[in-house]
Amino acid sequence: MKNYRAGIDIGSTTVKLVVLDDENRIIYGNYRRHGAHTQKTLADLLKEAKEKLGNCTLSAKITGSGSINLGKALSIDFEQEVVAVATALQSVAPETDVAIELGGEDAKIIYFDGGLEERMNGVCAGGTGSFIDQMAALLQTDAEGLNKEAANYKEIYPIAARCGVFAKTDIQPLINEGATKSDLAASIFQAVVNQTISGLACGKPIRGSVAFLGGPLHFLPELKNAFIRTLKLTPETTVDPENSHLFAAMGAALNADNKNQTRIDSLISKLET
Repeated sequence: MKNYRAGIDIGSTTVKLVVLDDENRIIYGNYRRHGAHTQKTLADLLKEAKEKLGNCTLSAKITGSGSINLGKALSIDFEQEVVAVATALQSVAPETDVAIELGGEDAKIIYFDGGLEERMNGVCAGGTGSFIDQMAALLQTDAEGLNKEAANYKEIYPIAARCGVFAKTDIQPLINEGATKSDLAASIFQAVVNQTISGLACGKPIRGSVAFLGGPLHFLPELKNAFIRTLKLTPETTVDPENSHLFAAMGAALNADNKNQTRIDSLISKLET
């Protein structure tokens, strides 16, 4: 039976699964919102992987904010997320000096120059994927709709991203005054940029080659463009890797130990009991 290395990333709002072949190529990779049903979502992803790859064994590692207890239940070793991301970047984009990663409820800046240093938001989800969803609902659209609108902006308005309540207080008068949806969408993305840079970097320069990771930055190119404009990056200093939404899972898979092999149907069975 064929054995593959796999990485599982259980985030606050999504589950990611990556399966690698012997040459470290992704032969299965998917990202899905879990709606608080992490076990069922992971089981569904494993079933999809089994359909594609056949009955196989996996040497797996698990990472992410919601992964420790699930990893113990599945007898899968835990990997620190910053280590997993660093491993994936070292493999795919070793020139990276700084990585900016946005998730559903967390935001991180990882500095690689002069040693590994991670800065992460605290308990508030301001400036993350959840904040973007909340603001999109206020404009009666979704995150994808915000992205589409932001491409046509003419003016940026100051909006607070540290808290959804404050942001609504800023946005509602703008709506009442007739601000366009395009300008509001771009302003929301700019607020996320400002919150990430001021709230996490805290004055430490973001310079050199900058990588953009995580679902919001992968699926919302206008958000990524707002970071690029603000940081004055060039095509040479912008690192935009393929599968950037799967990087923690990819790194976990790269670090998986081939000695620990578990049948994929056994993992599915454990998740469904």
